[in-house]
Amino acid sequence: MLKPATQPDDLALFVHYLLPRSFANGPGARFVIWTQGCSLGCPGCFNPETHANTQVTGMACRIDELMARICEAASNIEGITISGGEPLEQPDALQELLKRVRTQTNLGVILFSGFSMAEIQAVPSRMGVLNHVDALLAGRYEARYRIATALRGSLNKQLVLLTGRYSLADFDAVPPTEIIIETDGQFVATGIRPVQLPRGESF
Repeated sequence: MLKPATQPDDLALFVHYLLPRSFANGPGARFVIWTQGCSLGCPGCFNPETHANTQVTGMACRIDELMARICEAASNIEGITISGGEPLEQPDALQELLKRVRTQTNLGVILFSGFSMAEIQAVPSRMGVLNHVDALLAGRYEARYRIATALRGSLNKQLVLLTGRYSLADFDAVPPTEIIIETDGQFVATGIRPVQLPRGESF
């Protein structure tokens, strides 16, 4: 995990967790960033530990430091995925990060948001983020409509292909679950249908 910024500022993103290489968070191998902080609080959310206030529990990671980590992994991944928490509650820092990803790498970008497309379109700073995104998973998680396939947690969530980089078939092929054993022996379970493990965390 990155060291916290000494003075959180406009070029810092509050992060809950980083996973440098994953196959269950979008097409191909991906660098995954889970942001910290979400005011939506969807019942049954997969990641309730990411909801708490960013100033208290999140790690303020400078954008240049995050970019260094992404560039280090770039030759072994297809793209990056931003999840949460609610990434669009940090639109300025997120837009700066994704702008640099666009200009400094050839990586694809997938963004998860609990906001609907209409809610995103209503706020210019949120729309600014989408200028640097290839595919968006938008909408609240609704437990009663749970499907957990093709990266859609529930039936109401909308997959929006913003560029021609990915297809619907690419998302259909993403495995729903992934279990990673880290070098320290910790288990990490991730994906749209994460299993609960005796130890470690589920994202």
